[in-house]
Amino acid sequence: MSPLPPRRNLQHSRYLVVGLGISGLWAARMLSRMGADVTVSETRLESELGNALCREIRDLGAVLETGGHREESFLNTEAIIISPGVPHDMEMLERARKKDIPVIGELEFASHFIDTPVIAVTGTNGKSTVVSFIGCLLENAGLEVFVGGNIGTPLTAFAAGEKRADYLVLEVSSFQLDTIETFSPFVSIILNISPDHLDRYRDYEAYAQSKLRIFENQGSGQHLIINDEDKILSSLTLESGVSVFRYGKYKLEGRNAFIENDRIMTFMDGKKNASFSFRSFSLPGSHNLENLMAGILAGQLLDIDVSNIQKTIDEFKGLPDRQELVGEFKGVLFYNDSKATNIDSAVRSLLTFNRPLILIAGGRHKGSDYYPLLKAAEKNVKQAVFIGEAKEMLASSFKGVIPCRTAEDMDCAVSAAFSVADPGDVVLLAPACSSFDMFSDYSQRGMAYRSAVERLYRG
Repeated sequence: MSPLPPRRNLQHSRYLVVGLGISGLWAARMLSRMGADVTVSETRLESELGNALCREIRDLGAVLETGGHREESFLNTEAIIISPGVPHDMEMLERARKKDIPVIGELEFASHFIDTPVIAVTGTNGKSTVVSFIGCLLENAGLEVFVGGNIGTPLTAFAAGEKRADYLVLEVSSFQLDTIETFSPFVSIILNISPDHLDRYRDYEAYAQSKLRIFENQGSGQHLIINDEDKILSSLTLESGVSVFRYGKYKLEGRNAFIENDRIMTFMDGKKNASFSFRSFSLPGSHNLENLMAGILAGQLLDIDVSNIQKTIDEFKGLPDRQELVGEFKGVLFYNDSKATNIDSAVRSLLTFNRPLILIAGGRHKGSDYYPLLKAAEKNVKQAVFIGEAKEMLASSFKGVIPCRTAEDMDCAVSAAFSVADPGDVVLLAPACSSFDMFSDYSQRGMAYRSAVERLYRG
Protein backbone atom coordinates (compact mmCIF):
# COMPACT_ATOMS: atom_id res chain seq x y z
CA MET A 1 0.00 0.00 0.00
CA SER A 2 1.41 3.41 -0.99
CA PRO A 3 1.91 5.86 1.88
CA LEU A 4 1.42 8.80 -0.45
CA PRO A 5 -1.70 10.95 -0.61
CA PRO A 6 -2.71 12.20 -4.11
CA ARG A 7 0.13 13.55 -6.27
CA ARG A 8 1.66 16.82 -5.11
CA ASN A 9 -0.82 17.09 -2.25
CA LEU A 10 0.78 16.26 1.09
CA GLN A 11 -0.70 19.22 2.96
CA HIS A 12 -0.34 18.61 6.71
CA SER A 13 0.56 14.96 6.26
CA ARG A 14 3.05 13.89 8.97
CA TYR A 15 6.31 12.44 7.65
CA LEU A 16 9.45 11.28 9.40
CA VAL A 17 12.73 11.39 7.46
CA VAL A 18 15.39 9.11 8.95
CA GLY A 19 18.99 10.03 8.16
CA LEU A 20 20.30 13.45 7.15
CA GLY A 21 22.70 12.63 4.36
CA ILE A 22 22.10 14.10 0.92
CA SER A 23 19.12 11.76 0.32
CA GLY A 24 17.49 12.70 3.61
CA LEU A 25 18.08 16.39 2.97
CA TRP A 26 16.39 16.27 -0.42
CA ALA A 27 13.51 14.19 0.93
CA ALA A 28 12.95 16.83 3.63
CA ARG A 29 13.11 19.62 1.06
CA MET A 30 10.62 17.90 -1.22
CA LEU A 31 8.18 17.01 1.54
CA SER A 32 8.27 20.53 2.97
CA ARG A 33 7.65 22.11 -0.43
CA MET A 34 4.62 19.84 -0.83
CA GLY A 35 3.13 20.99 2.45
CA ALA A 36 3.92 18.04 4.72
CA ASP A 37 4.74 18.38 8.40
CA VAL A 38 8.28 16.99 8.52
CA THR A 39 10.45 15.63 11.32
CA VAL A 40 14.06 14.66 10.60
CA SER A 41 15.73 12.08 12.86
CA GLU A 42 19.53 11.78 12.84
CA THR A 43 21.94 9.87 15.10
CA ARG A 44 24.74 12.40 14.69
CA LEU A 45 25.02 15.37 17.01
CA GLU A 46 24.14 18.82 15.77
CA SER A 47 27.79 19.85 16.11
CA GLU A 48 28.73 17.05 13.68
CA LEU A 49 26.11 18.10 11.13
CA GLY A 50 27.17 21.74 10.99
CA ASN A 51 25.24 24.95 11.52
CA ALA A 52 24.33 25.52 7.86
CA LEU A 53 22.64 22.13 7.42
CA CYS A 54 20.73 22.36 10.71
CA ARG A 55 19.62 25.91 9.89
CA GLU A 56 18.31 24.83 6.48
CA ILE A 57 16.24 22.00 7.98
CA ARG A 58 14.67 24.39 10.48
CA ASP A 59 14.13 27.05 7.80
CA LEU A 60 12.08 24.45 5.91
CA GLY A 61 9.74 24.40 8.92
CA ALA A 62 10.85 20.87 9.84
CA VAL A 63 11.59 19.55 13.32
CA LEU A 64 15.21 18.37 13.67
CA GLU A 65 16.06 15.63 16.19
CA THR A 66 19.76 14.86 16.60
CA GLY A 67 21.94 12.67 18.80
CA GLY A 68 19.78 9.54 18.46
CA HIS A 69 16.38 8.35 17.31
CA ARG A 70 13.27 8.92 19.42
CA GLU A 71 10.72 6.12 19.52
CA GLU A 72 7.75 8.49 19.75
CA SER A 73 8.74 10.11 16.45
CA PHE A 74 8.71 6.71 14.71
CA LEU A 75 5.35 5.70 16.17
CA ASN A 76 3.50 9.01 15.79
CA THR A 77 3.81 9.68 12.07
CA GLU A 78 1.88 8.75 8.95
CA ALA A 79 4.86 7.56 6.93
CA ILE A 80 8.63 7.15 7.23
CA ILE A 81 11.20 7.89 4.52
CA ILE A 82 14.62 6.32 5.06
CA SER A 83 17.95 7.13 3.45
CA PRO A 84 20.04 4.34 1.82
CA GLY A 85 22.53 4.34 4.70
CA VAL A 86 19.82 3.54 7.26
CA PRO A 87 19.39 -0.23 7.86
CA HIS A 88 15.85 -1.03 6.77
CA ASP A 89 15.49 -3.65 9.49
CA MET A 90 16.44 -1.45 12.47
CA GLU A 91 14.29 -2.08 15.55
CA MET A 92 12.38 1.22 15.55
CA LEU A 93 11.36 0.73 11.93
CA GLU A 94 10.08 -2.75 12.76
CA ARG A 95 7.98 -1.28 15.57
CA ALA A 96 6.55 1.29 13.15
CA ARG A 97 5.64 -1.42 10.65
CA LYS A 98 3.79 -3.32 13.37
CA LYS A 99 1.62 -0.21 13.74
CA ASP A 100 1.00 -0.28 9.95
CA ILE A 101 3.11 2.84 9.40
CA PRO A 102 4.56 2.64 5.87
CA VAL A 103 8.37 2.66 5.64
CA ILE A 104 9.82 3.38 2.20
CA GLY A 105 13.15 4.47 0.82
CA GLU A 106 13.97 7.83 -0.73
CA LEU A 107 14.23 6.27 -4.21
CA GLU A 108 10.82 4.63 -3.98
CA PHE A 109 9.26 7.81 -2.59
CA ALA A 110 10.60 9.97 -5.42
CA SER A 111 9.57 7.45 -8.08
CA HIS A 112 5.90 8.07 -7.22
CA PHE A 113 6.24 11.60 -8.58
CA ILE A 114 7.97 11.08 -11.93
CA ASP A 115 6.80 9.98 -15.37
CA THR A 116 10.17 10.20 -17.16
CA PRO A 117 11.65 6.88 -18.39
CA VAL A 118 14.33 5.52 -16.05
CA ILE A 119 17.51 3.66 -16.93
CA ALA A 120 18.61 2.08 -13.63
CA VAL A 121 22.04 0.52 -13.13
CA THR A 122 23.04 -1.75 -10.26
CA GLY A 123 25.83 -4.22 -9.58
CA THR A 124 28.63 -4.65 -7.11
CA ASN A 125 31.19 -2.81 -9.24
CA GLY A 126 31.16 -0.37 -12.14
CA LYS A 127 27.79 1.31 -11.51
CA SER A 128 29.01 4.91 -11.49
CA THR A 129 31.13 4.44 -14.60
CA VAL A 130 28.26 2.92 -16.60
CA VAL A 131 25.77 5.54 -15.40
CA SER A 132 28.17 8.31 -16.41
CA PHE A 133 28.83 6.69 -19.79
CA ILE A 134 25.11 6.38 -20.57
CA GLY A 135 24.58 9.96 -19.43
CA CYS A 136 27.31 11.16 -21.82
CA LEU A 137 25.90 8.97 -24.58
CA LEU A 138 22.43 10.51 -24.31
CA GLU A 139 23.81 14.05 -24.05
CA ASN A 140 25.90 13.49 -27.19
CA ALA A 141 22.66 12.49 -28.93
CA GLY A 142 21.15 15.88 -28.02
CA LEU A 143 18.84 14.60 -25.27
CA GLU A 144 18.11 16.16 -21.89
CA VAL A 145 19.37 13.81 -19.16
CA PHE A 146 19.30 13.66 -15.37
CA VAL A 147 22.16 11.56 -13.99
CA GLY A 148 21.89 10.70 -10.31
CA GLY A 149 20.67 8.25 -7.71
CA ASN A 150 23.40 6.70 -5.62
CA ILE A 151 26.05 8.41 -7.77
CA GLY A 152 25.53 11.75 -6.05
CA THR A 153 22.28 13.59 -6.74
CA PRO A 154 19.23 11.79 -5.31
CA LEU A 155 16.12 11.17 -7.40
CA THR A 156 14.20 13.42 -5.00
CA ALA A 157 16.30 16.35 -6.29
CA PHE A 158 14.78 15.80 -9.74
CA ALA A 159 11.28 15.08 -8.44
CA ALA A 160 11.31 18.21 -6.29
CA GLY A 161 12.42 20.51 -9.08
CA GLU A 162 10.94 21.85 -12.28
CA LYS A 163 13.67 20.63 -14.64
CA ARG A 164 12.55 18.29 -17.42
CA ALA A 165 14.48 15.41 -18.93
CA ASP A 166 14.06 12.87 -21.69
CA TYR A 167 15.63 10.14 -19.53
CA LEU A 168 16.71 9.63 -15.94
CA VAL A 169 19.90 7.57 -15.59
CA LEU A 170 20.20 6.29 -12.03
CA GLU A 171 22.81 4.39 -10.06
CA VAL A 172 20.88 2.13 -7.70
CA SER A 173 22.41 0.42 -4.66
CA SER A 174 21.28 -2.75 -2.92
CA PHE A 175 20.29 -0.60 0.07
CA GLN A 176 17.92 1.40 -2.13
CA LEU A 177 16.49 -1.75 -3.70
CA ASP A 178 15.77 -3.17 -0.24
CA THR A 179 12.97 -0.63 0.16
CA ILE A 180 11.32 -0.49 -3.27
CA GLU A 181 7.64 -1.35 -3.72
CA THR A 182 6.62 -0.19 -7.21
CA PHE A 183 9.88 1.19 -8.68
CA SER A 184 9.97 -0.08 -12.26
CA PRO A 185 12.65 1.19 -14.67
CA PHE A 186 12.23 1.26 -18.43
CA VAL A 187 15.70 -0.29 -18.69
CA SER A 188 17.40 -2.15 -15.83
CA ILE A 189 21.08 -3.11 -15.94
CA ILE A 190 22.84 -5.54 -13.58
CA LEU A 191 26.59 -5.44 -14.12
CA ASN A 192 27.81 -8.14 -11.71
CA ILE A 193 27.16 -9.58 -8.25
CA SER A 194 30.01 -10.46 -5.91
CA PRO A 195 30.27 -10.49 -2.09
CA ASP A 196 29.93 -7.02 -0.56
CA HIS A 197 28.26 -5.29 2.37
CA LEU A 198 28.24 -8.48 4.40
CA ASP A 199 28.31 -6.24 7.45
CA ARG A 200 24.74 -5.26 6.48
CA TYR A 201 23.40 -8.56 5.07
CA ARG A 202 23.09 -11.92 6.78
CA ASP A 203 24.92 -13.63 3.90
CA TYR A 204 25.91 -13.33 0.25
CA GLU A 205 22.61 -14.80 -0.96
CA ALA A 206 20.63 -12.08 0.82
CA TYR A 207 22.84 -9.40 -0.76
CA ALA A 208 22.41 -10.96 -4.21
CA GLN A 209 18.63 -11.11 -3.83
CA SER A 210 18.60 -7.38 -3.08
CA LYS A 211 20.38 -6.69 -6.37
CA LEU A 212 17.91 -8.84 -8.30
CA ARG A 213 14.98 -6.77 -7.05
CA ILE A 214 15.78 -4.13 -9.67
CA PHE A 215 13.61 -5.94 -12.24
CA GLU A 216 10.90 -7.41 -10.00
CA ASN A 217 8.30 -4.83 -11.09
CA GLN A 218 9.24 -4.82 -14.76
CA GLY A 219 7.07 -6.39 -17.43
CA SER A 220 6.18 -6.29 -21.10
CA GLY A 221 7.72 -3.36 -22.96
CA GLN A 222 10.56 -3.00 -20.47
CA HIS A 223 14.12 -4.26 -20.72
CA LEU A 224 16.82 -5.94 -18.63
CA ILE A 225 20.52 -5.97 -19.55
CA ILE A 226 22.72 -8.49 -17.71
CA ASN A 227 26.33 -9.64 -17.66
CA ASP A 228 26.32 -13.22 -18.96
CA GLU A 229 29.81 -13.78 -17.50
CA ASP A 230 28.39 -13.54 -13.98
CA LYS A 231 27.39 -16.92 -12.51
CA ILE A 232 24.22 -15.68 -10.84
CA LEU A 233 23.10 -13.54 -13.77
CA SER A 234 23.86 -16.10 -16.47
CA SER A 235 21.43 -18.54 -14.87
CA LEU A 236 18.55 -16.06 -14.62
CA THR A 237 15.26 -16.95 -16.30
CA LEU A 238 12.37 -14.49 -16.41
CA GLU A 239 8.69 -15.08 -17.01
CA SER A 240 7.48 -11.50 -16.61
CA GLY A 241 7.58 -10.52 -20.28
CA VAL A 242 10.56 -8.21 -19.82
CA SER A 243 13.03 -8.34 -22.73
CA VAL A 244 16.44 -9.68 -21.62
CA PHE A 245 19.73 -8.74 -23.30
CA ARG A 246 22.96 -10.53 -22.39
CA TYR A 247 26.60 -9.61 -22.94
CA GLY A 248 29.93 -11.33 -22.37
CA LYS A 249 33.53 -11.47 -23.55
CA TYR A 250 33.00 -14.27 -26.06
CA LYS A 251 30.46 -15.11 -28.73
CA LEU A 252 27.99 -17.60 -27.26
CA GLU A 253 24.44 -18.47 -28.15
CA GLY A 254 21.97 -16.05 -26.63
CA ARG A 255 24.47 -13.20 -26.17
CA ASN A 256 23.59 -9.85 -27.70
CA ALA A 257 27.04 -8.32 -27.31
CA PHE A 258 30.51 -9.83 -27.25
CA ILE A 259 34.12 -9.12 -28.29
CA GLU A 260 35.44 -10.34 -31.64
CA ASN A 261 38.56 -9.22 -33.53
CA ASP A 262 39.15 -6.32 -31.13
CA ARG A 263 35.65 -4.95 -31.63
CA ILE A 264 32.40 -5.12 -29.69
CA MET A 265 29.73 -6.80 -31.79
CA THR A 266 26.01 -6.39 -31.08
CA PHE A 267 23.07 -8.44 -32.33
CA MET A 268 19.58 -7.31 -31.28
CA ASP A 269 16.19 -8.31 -32.65
CA GLY A 270 14.61 -5.53 -34.67
CA LYS A 271 17.84 -3.54 -34.92
CA LYS A 272 20.77 -3.55 -37.31
CA ASN A 273 23.76 -5.59 -36.27
CA ALA A 274 26.59 -3.26 -35.29
CA SER A 275 30.25 -3.24 -34.33
CA PHE A 276 32.21 -0.75 -32.27
CA SER A 277 35.92 -0.12 -31.95
CA PHE A 278 37.33 0.21 -28.45
CA ARG A 279 40.81 1.15 -29.65
CA SER A 280 40.40 4.69 -28.24
CA PHE A 281 38.50 3.67 -25.10
CA SER A 282 40.51 5.09 -22.22
CA LEU A 283 39.55 2.78 -19.34
CA PRO A 284 41.86 -0.22 -18.78
CA GLY A 285 40.90 -3.81 -18.02
CA SER A 286 38.51 -6.44 -19.35
CA HIS A 287 35.96 -5.53 -16.68
CA ASN A 288 35.66 -2.07 -18.20
CA LEU A 289 35.00 -3.63 -21.61
CA GLU A 290 32.19 -5.62 -20.00
CA ASN A 291 30.80 -2.38 -18.55
CA LEU A 292 31.13 -0.75 -21.95
CA MET A 293 29.03 -3.48 -23.56
CA ALA A 294 26.25 -2.79 -21.06
CA GLY A 295 26.32 0.90 -21.96
CA ILE A 296 26.32 0.17 -25.70
CA LEU A 297 23.30 -2.14 -25.42
CA ALA A 298 21.44 0.52 -23.44
CA GLY A 299 22.22 3.07 -26.14
CA GLN A 300 20.93 0.79 -28.87
CA LEU A 301 17.74 0.03 -26.92
CA LEU A 302 17.16 3.80 -26.73
CA ASP A 303 17.72 4.10 -30.52
CA ILE A 304 20.91 6.15 -30.22
CA ASP A 305 22.70 6.37 -33.55
CA VAL A 306 25.72 4.11 -33.94
CA SER A 307 27.96 7.08 -34.75
CA ASN A 308 27.00 8.80 -31.47
CA ILE A 309 27.75 5.61 -29.54
CA GLN A 310 31.19 5.34 -31.16
CA LYS A 311 31.89 9.03 -30.47
CA THR A 312 31.10 8.52 -26.78
CA ILE A 313 33.33 5.43 -26.60
CA ASP A 314 36.21 7.42 -28.09
CA GLU A 315 35.77 10.47 -25.86
CA PHE A 316 34.72 9.02 -22.50
CA LYS A 317 37.38 9.60 -19.84
CA GLY A 318 35.92 7.82 -16.83
CA LEU A 319 35.55 9.17 -13.31
CA PRO A 320 37.95 10.23 -10.57
CA ASP A 321 39.02 7.60 -8.02
CA ARG A 322 38.53 4.75 -10.50
CA GLN A 323 41.91 3.54 -11.77
CA GLU A 324 42.85 7.19 -12.12
CA LEU A 325 46.45 7.91 -13.08
CA VAL A 326 47.55 10.46 -10.49
CA GLY A 327 51.05 10.95 -11.87
CA GLU A 328 54.55 9.62 -12.35
CA PHE A 329 57.53 10.34 -10.10
CA LYS A 330 61.03 9.03 -10.76
CA GLY A 331 59.64 6.40 -13.10
CA VAL A 332 57.00 5.13 -10.64
CA LEU A 333 53.33 5.37 -11.69
CA PHE A 334 50.69 6.20 -9.06
CA TYR A 335 47.13 4.99 -9.64
CA ASN A 336 44.13 5.90 -7.50
CA ASP A 337 41.31 3.32 -7.34
CA SER A 338 39.80 4.52 -4.07
CA LYS A 339 36.36 3.46 -5.36
CA ALA A 340 37.52 -0.19 -5.09
CA THR A 341 35.65 -0.48 -1.81
CA ASN A 342 35.15 -4.25 -1.88
CA ILE A 343 37.35 -7.25 -2.51
CA ASP A 344 36.05 -8.05 -5.99
CA SER A 345 36.66 -4.52 -7.27
CA ALA A 346 40.16 -4.51 -5.75
CA VAL A 347 40.91 -7.86 -7.42
CA ARG A 348 39.74 -6.49 -10.77
CA SER A 349 41.97 -3.47 -10.26
CA LEU A 350 45.04 -5.60 -9.51
CA LEU A 351 44.48 -7.80 -12.55
CA THR A 352 44.39 -4.77 -14.85
CA PHE A 353 48.16 -4.24 -14.54
CA ASN A 354 50.92 -6.32 -16.11
CA ARG A 355 53.81 -4.70 -14.24
CA PRO A 356 55.07 -4.95 -10.64
CA LEU A 357 52.70 -3.42 -8.09
CA ILE A 358 52.95 -2.01 -4.60
CA LEU A 359 49.43 -2.25 -3.21
CA ILE A 360 47.96 0.17 -0.67
CA ALA A 361 44.78 -1.30 0.85
CA GLY A 362 42.69 -1.17 3.99
CA GLY A 363 39.93 0.76 5.69
CA ARG A 364 36.82 -0.50 7.44
CA HIS A 365 36.29 -4.26 7.15
CA LYS A 366 33.04 -5.22 5.36
CA GLY A 367 32.79 -8.86 6.42
CA SER A 368 34.37 -10.67 3.47
CA ASP A 369 37.34 -13.03 3.34
CA TYR A 370 40.54 -11.46 1.97
CA TYR A 371 41.77 -14.71 0.38
CA PRO A 372 40.68 -13.73 -3.19
CA LEU A 373 42.66 -10.51 -2.83
CA LEU A 374 45.73 -12.46 -1.74
CA LYS A 375 45.43 -14.86 -4.71
CA ALA A 376 45.17 -11.95 -7.15
CA ALA A 377 48.11 -10.22 -5.47
CA GLU A 378 50.33 -13.27 -5.99
CA LYS A 379 50.44 -12.44 -9.71
CA ASN A 380 52.52 -9.24 -9.50
CA VAL A 381 52.28 -7.49 -6.09
CA LYS A 382 55.82 -7.21 -4.75
CA GLN A 383 54.76 -5.59 -1.47
CA ALA A 384 51.59 -4.36 0.26
CA VAL A 385 51.00 -1.50 2.67
CA PHE A 386 47.87 -1.66 4.83
CA ILE A 387 46.03 1.17 6.57
CA GLY A 388 42.90 1.69 8.62
CA GLU A 389 40.88 -0.51 10.94
CA ALA A 390 41.41 -3.62 8.81
CA LYS A 391 45.19 -3.26 8.48
CA GLU A 392 46.09 -6.01 10.96
CA MET A 393 43.49 -8.37 9.49
CA LEU A 394 44.87 -7.78 6.00
CA ALA A 395 48.46 -8.17 7.20
CA SER A 396 47.55 -11.48 8.82
CA SER A 397 46.01 -12.68 5.52
CA PHE A 398 49.14 -11.77 3.52
CA LYS A 399 51.74 -12.85 6.09
CA GLY A 400 54.23 -15.37 4.79
CA VAL A 401 53.04 -15.04 1.19
CA ILE A 402 53.58 -11.40 0.15
CA PRO A 403 55.79 -8.93 2.05
CA CYS A 404 53.63 -6.37 3.80
CA ARG A 405 53.70 -3.64 6.39
CA THR A 406 51.19 -1.34 8.07
CA ALA A 407 51.01 2.46 8.11
CA GLU A 408 49.21 4.92 10.34
CA ASP A 409 47.91 7.26 7.64
CA MET A 410 47.86 7.84 3.89
CA ASP A 411 51.04 9.92 3.83
CA CYS A 412 52.98 7.19 5.60
CA ALA A 413 51.48 4.55 3.31
CA VAL A 414 52.46 6.41 0.12
CA SER A 415 55.98 7.05 1.44
CA ALA A 416 56.40 3.41 2.44
CA ALA A 417 55.15 2.22 -0.95
CA PHE A 418 57.45 4.56 -2.86
CA SER A 419 60.46 3.49 -0.77
CA VAL A 420 60.26 -0.05 -2.19
CA ALA A 421 59.21 0.88 -5.74
CA ASP A 422 61.55 0.69 -8.71
CA PRO A 423 61.23 2.64 -11.98
CA GLY A 424 58.44 1.03 -14.01
CA ASP A 425 56.50 -0.11 -10.95
CA VAL A 426 52.95 0.96 -10.09
CA VAL A 427 51.82 2.13 -6.65
CA LEU A 428 48.12 1.30 -6.58
CA LEU A 429 45.52 2.40 -4.04
CA ALA A 430 42.85 -0.32 -4.18
CA PRO A 431 41.49 -0.45 -0.62
CA ALA A 432 39.10 -3.48 -0.73
CA CYS A 433 37.42 -1.81 2.27
CA SER A 434 35.07 1.07 2.95
CA SER A 435 36.53 4.45 3.82
CA PHE A 436 34.47 5.33 6.86
CA ASP A 437 37.12 4.60 9.49
CA MET A 438 39.41 7.44 8.38
CA PHE A 439 37.49 9.44 5.76
CA SER A 440 33.99 10.73 5.08
CA ASP A 441 33.82 8.77 1.81
CA TYR A 442 35.94 7.15 -0.90
CA SER A 443 36.32 10.52 -2.65
CA GLN A 444 38.01 12.09 0.38
CA ARG A 445 40.25 9.02 0.63
CA GLY A 446 41.22 9.46 -3.04
CA MET A 447 41.95 13.11 -2.43
CA ALA A 448 44.21 12.17 0.49
CA TYR A 449 46.08 9.78 -1.81
CA ARG A 450 46.51 12.42 -4.51
CA SER A 451 47.73 14.93 -1.92
CA ALA A 452 50.23 12.43 -0.50
CA VAL A 453 51.61 11.75 -3.98
CA GLU A 454 51.91 15.50 -4.63
CA ARG A 455 53.92 15.88 -1.43
CA LEU A 456 56.39 13.35 -2.81
CA TYR A 457 56.92 15.59 -5.84
CA ARG A 458 57.54 18.60 -3.60
CA GLY A 459 60.09 16.64 -1.59
